[in-house]
Amino acid sequence: MTRRRKVGKWIAWILGSIALILIVGVIFLNFYIGKSKPQIDGNMAVRVLEEEVLVTRDEQGVPHIKAESDADLYRAQGFVQAQDRMFQMDLARRQASGRLSEVVGGAAITTDKFFRTFSLRQAAEDSWSSYGKDAKQVLTWYAEGVNAYIKQAQDQGELSFEFKLLGYEPEPWTEVDSLTIGKFMAYDLGGNWSSLAVRHWALGNFSEEKAREIFITYPEDKPSIIKANIQNPVAVAGKFDASVIPNEFNGSNNWVVSGDKTESGMPLLADDPHLGLSTPSIWYQMHLQSPQQNVSGVIFAGIPGIILGHNDEIAWGVTNVGPDVQDLYIETPNPEAPTEFKYEGEWEQAEVRDEPIKVKDAATVDFEVVVTRHGPIISNVMFDKEEPSAQFSLQWTALEPTLELQAILNMNKASNWTEFETALEDFHAPAQNFVFAGKDGTIAYKANGRIPIRKSGDAQLPVPGDSDEYGWEGYVPYDELPTVVNPDEGFIATANNQVVDETYPYHITDFWAQSYRYERISEVLEKGDKFTKEDMMALQMDQHNLQAREFLTDMVASVERMDTANKYGELTEILKQWDQVDSVDVAAPLIFHKWIKQLPATLFKDQMPKDIYDLMGGKGNITDTMMRQSFSGQDGAWVSEGGGIDAWMMDSFETAVASITDEFGDKSDDWKWGDYHQLTFDHPLSGASPIFAYFLNPKPVPIGGSNITAQAAGFTEDGSVDHGASWRFIADLQDLSSAHHIVGPGQSGHMKSQWFHNQVNDWVDGNYHETLINGDIVDGHTLTLSPNE
Repeated sequence: MTRRRKVGKWIAWILGSIALILIVGVIFLNFYIGKSKPQIDGNMAVRVLEEEVLVTRDEQGVPHIKAESDADLYRAQGFVQAQDRMFQMDLARRQASGRLSEVVGGAAITTDKFFRTFSLRQAAEDSWSSYGKDAKQVLTWYAEGVNAYIKQAQDQGELSFEFKLLGYEPEPWTEVDSLTIGKFMAYDLGGNWSSLAVRHWALGNFSEEKAREIFITYPEDKPSIIKANIQNPVAVAGKFDASVIPNEFNGSNNWVVSGDKTESGMPLLADDPHLGLSTPSIWYQMHLQSPQQNVSGVIFAGIPGIILGHNDEIAWGVTNVGPDVQDLYIETPNPEAPTEFKYEGEWEQAEVRDEPIKVKDAATVDFEVVVTRHGPIISNVMFDKEEPSAQFSLQWTALEPTLELQAILNMNKASNWTEFETALEDFHAPAQNFVFAGKDGTIAYKANGRIPIRKSGDAQLPVPGDSDEYGWEGYVPYDELPTVVNPDEGFIATANNQVVDETYPYHITDFWAQSYRYERISEVLEKGDKFTKEDMMALQMDQHNLQAREFLTDMVASVERMDTANKYGELTEILKQWDQVDSVDVAAPLIFHKWIKQLPATLFKDQMPKDIYDLMGGKGNITDTMMRQSFSGQDGAWVSEGGGIDAWMMDSFETAVASITDEFGDKSDDWKWGDYHQLTFDHPLSGASPIFAYFLNPKPVPIGGSNITAQAAGFTEDGSVDHGASWRFIADLQDLSSAHHIVGPGQSGHMKSQWFHNQVNDWVDGNYHETLINGDIVDGHTLTLSPNE
């Protein structure tokens, strides 16, 4: 045998051994991961139960829990949620509590400081003491169920693989953990503080004319507030991490149609909350049944009850009101004692909370949260004792004791509008637009939640913290919150749009969402008649672009005036021939949306620090207003400085086209919206490694729609669709024994479950699944939970 053959033999042997090791490793990994896959058939002992509970998962993995008492129902709900979503639940309570560093290391310290400062867990603990005994009991039952799962999984080595990867096990679940996750959702849906900080910065860095134009509404009648902001500058640039700011498009669509406009003569209700799209979904769909209730819908993993859905008699859904529920106060610290702050001519000692942050494989980080009479100091995340200067403190409705879970539990058992509206009185934060339909034919709407009444100011700017003149003096009375019952129009719709006019006596906000989604929904519902549930599904998937309807003709005309050599004639013709539908397989939406996204960047990006630009909310609202003014012949300071409306349009257009050409080539015939605009449901661990991303994320899928169509599909700079209808829901009040849903990407948080990513294509195509609350489930998987072995 020659030396070359011997070497070849050794190489083959080595490669074969490596392959065998890899195969064995894959088999072991497959076995290990599979070991934690939830049991969904047969029998299982859950000793905290008093009687047997049946858990039947339908063909979409939705658990239908049937118990003989509410006590066992909520225990089983906690157990089942933990089966499918324990890692998600643990990460959620850790993030909201500022305890991620304990399990992921130093990379999370800044995030932990932020959430410790925002005091969500402290607010949850304060809320716990305000709850009534019935709601406290439900939270305790739920925690018992979660803990029964944790103990069982630990004893049997069946915790999901994510815990093993990060090298820890979950702590016992507490009642306050559930309330803390609820506070996190209030944070995700109820913020305006970052806009206040950016406007404060703008007043100190631009002329008043330029600053005025990037306000939604400029407070011309409040010169004292403007003066206070200019004379007491708080450091903003370089102080805040924009990555922890909630997505400004967190919102929703909902509507309800009366029987006068439906084929059946009974109401129809539709709801699709717009939140981040991830694996697993932010929502967990369930059906809960006991002698006391029969309710179906979705809830955040980690919380008992059903927050959105229906029971045998009623259905309901929400969108975000988006009121101004946060104020920044400009606080003056004592140079000699930096945790004292001036108030009414005296130095007042703030509360100082020690919040040491434990860090995996590193030393504990000492940290303090300083809390004034208005709320926590947030301007430096960590209070800097060595450089006392003007600071921002935050007052926020969600930092007070609130009772949302109490409202949810009562909503679940309500049977008519009167009972439902009574339940809503405990739903304080975040403020939500509730739409309602009842089997008695009632349709109704209420903008619900605590909305502050201010002594002075209207939440356009930070206000002085050293004076009693700028505090809150209560909330809009519950009976005076915007409410509509059985309107003559025959429908009620909201899409984070303006819900009151100038006659409404209280300030809610001046920062409503762009109105295009609402306008399209209203347009369809006004014109239509004899609606069916299929019509409601089609409207949730509608891709008509009303922003293009308003602006595109003028935008193209600007380019044509500037493009004297007709360099872009082919592209402007594509836009002129477009039907203004954001279809997946055409070029026009790609050109239009890249152009629209470039408009604020052209004006603002070079004149602001990057973090200020990233913090700046409402860019679309601001540039829409500027375009309306400029196309009517009234260029403002920013547009004039940029050379006028035509130059602004042309510069932005050329930059957008260059970006498209770099990515997709110079042949516009090959451009498609879906080649750029692709649906993603990223897992929280996927960013750690391409290998994790390969196994944990579904493959990207081309998708139509956009951030301003009824079919909400918000996208990042690289085109990834990571925001939109996190749940779609249609209820026909003619028959509430079932309703229709989509929960992308699927029900389960376990990568080996058949329900891990099974609803991705359903999300794209609008294929709804029917979920029963009465009747037998065909081809289901039934697990019997028993109090004994």
